[in-house]
Amino acid sequence: MSVKYNTREILEKLGLEHINPGVCTGTQWHASEGDITSSYSPIDGKEIAQVRNATLSEYEMVIQKAEKAFVEWRKVPAPVRGELVRQIGLALRENKELLGALVTLEMGKIFQEGMGEVQEMIDICDFAVGQSRLINGTNLQSERVNHRLSEQYHPLGIVGLVTSYNFPVAVWAWNTALAIIAGDVVVWKPSSKTPLTAIATHKIIVDVLKANNVPDGVFNLVVAKSSVMGDNFLSDPRVRLLSVTGSTAVGKRVGGIVGKRLGKTILELGGNNAVIITPSADIQMAVMSTVFGTVGTAGQRCTTTRRVIIHEDIYDQVRDKFLSAYKNIVPKIGNPLDENYLVGPLIDKYSVELFSNAVKKVQEEGGKVLFGGEVLSGEGYESGNYVVPCIAEAENHFQIVQEETFAPIVYFIKYKGDITNAIAIQNDVPQGLSSACFTLNMREAETFLSYAGSDCGIANVNLGTSGAEIGGAFGGEKDTGGGRESGSDAWKIYMRRQTNTVNFGTDLPLAQGIKFDI
Repeated sequence: MSVKYNTREILEKLGLEHINPGVCTGTQWHASEGDITSSYSPIDGKEIAQVRNATLSEYEMVIQKAEKAFVEWRKVPAPVRGELVRQIGLALRENKELLGALVTLEMGKIFQEGMGEVQEMIDICDFAVGQSRLINGTNLQSERVNHRLSEQYHPLGIVGLVTSYNFPVAVWAWNTALAIIAGDVVVWKPSSKTPLTAIATHKIIVDVLKANNVPDGVFNLVVAKSSVMGDNFLSDPRVRLLSVTGSTAVGKRVGGIVGKRLGKTILELGGNNAVIITPSADIQMAVMSTVFGTVGTAGQRCTTTRRVIIHEDIYDQVRDKFLSAYKNIVPKIGNPLDENYLVGPLIDKYSVELFSNAVKKVQEEGGKVLFGGEVLSGEGYESGNYVVPCIAEAENHFQIVQEETFAPIVYFIKYKGDITNAIAIQNDVPQGLSSACFTLNMREAETFLSYAGSDCGIANVNLGTSGAEIGGAFGGEKDTGGGRESGSDAWKIYMRRQTNTVNFGTDLPLAQGIKFDI
């Protein structure tokens, strides 16, 4: 499917103007007074629109509004909060194609993936609606006669949200849908590379908020430079939880600053995701699935496949199938708004530079480029952001392999012996987000998923590292940060946990049988 609207029509239908205010408190837009910055499309390098950034005083105004709104919002019954989220999901459904097109225009992922990102927003809204009636505590057994022991969850407060350009709106939804049904309020700082998608999202939901009389300050958006909304945001004690998506280096800085005030964090950081292909794998399935993982979103997913660990007995066969698939992809690199293309541009020239440096570095360390690695130029590639996805043979210990390069370069690594050797290679990197194993051998599959298997937060069998569903908790271990968002019981971190004991008897027994008679 190709986009049926031009840039002007997309902006107009989503309520965007040439210069857009960068501050919203849910039902009100505020004429921000900061610098004006432009958002450029990685597709052609042209300006899409501009945003007037927030000032420090406007940040303070938003936080104060959020504090005030929280006092009221936490009183609203959770199922009523869920009904609001249901209506937000409907509004997103009505605007799926338009918002998906804007995601493509501003971020560069193909239109199918742009719409897929909006579908993630819709899906998490559906999930949160059900969860709003299942914010359940626990009844426990007290050791004391005529005592009831239980746990319950209360709204937490202001949730700060810092999102990345690669999923400019889905990560907002993952966090916000759950935070809202939990009774929290949200302050969102979007990526400076993709502010327009954030503004459009707030434009889409504003009528829903007004129709439901949601207090101003529950849903907040602040487009600001780091000098206005940086370390001060992280160190602000009024922000009870900070959810941050970014590099490992960014996450370590965030964790250090928030940790000094003993605040709570959800850190979704770097990934160095591997696919293991064993001799018993369905090789065709493994290759087709892994190719999407390596080149989808032009290698700019947290879960992009960075390494493919292949048994030596099938290495040549797997390599040749990959090379054949990659040759078919090259003619399909181009404008992501056109359905004829499968791979769009990188976000900017800095990312292109990182890609080119990685291609150079892997060869300097002794690796061999098997395919791609070029920067495309000429008609259709004028922005300078298009590259040919790269396959390189490498060793896992190479420094460049140990790092995450946020671009479409994948390293092929051979292994010998049984699957435990492949698992050892997979786990021997600092990051631990997503992993996958292709095998038809039940023992190999179960070993990969066992305590002795993958050390990642996500471990799949017979599907790739990329494209997680919202129903499971999303996140990773080690340098990936340890945070969890989206499904399962991830809702609990957005709430304050409390243990309760009630004495409904006439005596006052102490725990552990302690006697203290006066």
